Amino acid sequence: MAKYTEDNIRSLDWKEHIRLRPGMYIGKLGNGSAPDDGIYILVKEIFDNCIDEYVMGFGDVIEVSIQEGQVEIRDYGRGIPLGKVVDCVSKINTGGKYDSKAFKKSVGLNGVGTKAVNALSTYFKVQAVREGKTKVAEFEQGNLVKEHRVAKSTEKNGTRIIFNPDNSIFKNYRFVMDFVENKLWDYAYLNAGLKIQLNGKTIVSRRGLFDLLNKKTDVETLRYPIIHLKGDDIEIAMSHGQQYGEQYYSFVNGQNTTQGGTHLQAFREAVVTTVREFFNKSYDARDIRASIVGAISVRVEEPVFESQTKTKLGSLNVGPKGPSVRKFVGDFVKRELDNYLHKNPDSAQALQKRITQSERERKEIAGIKKIANERAKKSKVHNKKLRDCRVHFNDKRGDQDIKLRTTIFITEGDSASGSITKARDVQTQAVFSLRGKPLNCFGLTKKIVYQNEEFHLLQHALNIEDSIEDLRFNNVVVATDADVDGMHIRLLLLTFFLQFFPDLVRNGHLYILETPLFRVRDKSQTFYCYSEAEKLQAVDKLRGKPEITRFKGLGEISPDEFADFIGEDIRLEPVVLGDDANIEQVLTYYMGKNTPKRQKFIIENLRVEKDGVSEEDEEVPEENLVTA
Repeated sequence: MAKYTEDNIRSLDWKEHIRLRPGMYIGKLGNGSAPDDGIYILVKEIFDNCIDEYVMGFGDVIEVSIQEGQVEIRDYGRGIPLGKVVDCVSKINTGGKYDSKAFKKSVGLNGVGTKAVNALSTYFKVQAVREGKTKVAEFEQGNLVKEHRVAKSTEKNGTRIIFNPDNSIFKNYRFVMDFVENKLWDYAYLNAGLKIQLNGKTIVSRRGLFDLLNKKTDVETLRYPIIHLKGDDIEIAMSHGQQYGEQYYSFVNGQNTTQGGTHLQAFREAVVTTVREFFNKSYDARDIRASIVGAISVRVEEPVFESQTKTKLGSLNVGPKGPSVRKFVGDFVKRELDNYLHKNPDSAQALQKRITQSERERKEIAGIKKIANERAKKSKVHNKKLRDCRVHFNDKRGDQDIKLRTTIFITEGDSASGSITKARDVQTQAVFSLRGKPLNCFGLTKKIVYQNEEFHLLQHALNIEDSIEDLRFNNVVVATDADVDGMHIRLLLLTFFLQFFPDLVRNGHLYILETPLFRVRDKSQTFYCYSEAEKLQAVDKLRGKPEITRFKGLGEISPDEFADFIGEDIRLEPVVLGDDANIEQVLTYYMGKNTPKRQKFIIENLRVEKDGVSEEDEEVPEENLVTA
């Protein structure tokens, strides 16, 4: 039996605790393949401080540079008081955010973020400039290695932070710049007039949340012009489109609350109540909110978030003496949205048409859904196609870090699914096996999800029939062969998710599994290579005449080998929707009827393999071109 004595009790200093339990401070770690991975939280923690300065009226430009894994962020605010520069980035209970007069509606209130970045970086440098003087301090893994003396400076006031995330914690990390840019655009929308420079590119918004919806939706598909409402400490934009489900962007004090919270729930409820009262009809809430696209931003005093990463608001009140968040948002929406609908009868009529259409579609699908569920239950096919795991993302209890690792691999055929099934971690990894190529569902209605057995069972396995909030796996991974058929299946699955469940993609749940193309080995070493370049490097390392195997399909990879590719060093390529991505246009281009534009693109970008080396092909005659 293990002894439990005074010797078992340890006291850690701030940096040791952060490095030992980083998940408590920045959520999951990751390697940068997901938008909520730790390296992006590090960037956010520093950037939040810059935003607080801007909100307080100091500095309208923030510069961000990310090069070769190093991040540099410079604001032009007041700058950290020179005598407290070291303390503010290395003492856990030190910071200006504790003074509510100075930062009344700040994003960060706990004085932890910058210290976490410092502790989790191999190199961290802080520079403050105030009134012609500057102070610099340098750290390694939270340890002060050099404190510079105060010196004269001709730079403008402000703060500069430079850091390199620790590769021993964020293993094999890389910054996906689309994730960074999307995040910075959110800051721009919430702070109209703020100019952000990202690697020399300017990001700026003039109309706030109106610009957000205008950029993130296909305006031509909206049923009525974007409704944009602004008040003291609250801003809302909304419309209804053609897409399935509900689509929201929610923020508190400039923080993107990706998991919503009390403010978003209040907004959703207030829209339903206001619409029912305006039309004097008891519409079903699902029909009112179907195809809605909305954005809400509120500012509250001393917000309470449900984690250090601040993705869900837990505050019940706007401030110590203010109304509840529910009442604050509800009163604003009821007053302003009701006024708007009275003043804009064309928009009101278009909204009502969208509601009645949703009501008709819901009742039509209900009958088909019932038949499909009964058919699946009788055939018991679902149990054969899904090899489930023991932990699920939507479990109400359990370790959050484990739930974030829950993954379902969507494979083609029994051989590939068999290898992954034998190699997987049964606690957190599930496998769903497709039978042949899925249907191209571009342009089809959601009825096809229930009429097509493959789609219906896949939807059932993911548990997204009613809402993606019930998603059973955090990571949905498409695992297909690296050949033409595999690529085609991948496109068909992407079409399915983008057509019917776009929020699953927007929220960063969809990935492509990267598997090695080659195995290069001799008697002493084995290398798995994901590209032609990696293969050549491996051959150079081994010298001589190593054995080279080209994997043509996932079924050719043994379960023992697969364990390496879906374990700690798994390579996942995220499916990212950029701010300017128009789903309808993307699907039309790739999955619609052949067009000269698409044919021209394929001709100009076609590559072939000659003796294992990828080269640009000679021009292909258009009459010989075949497209999927």
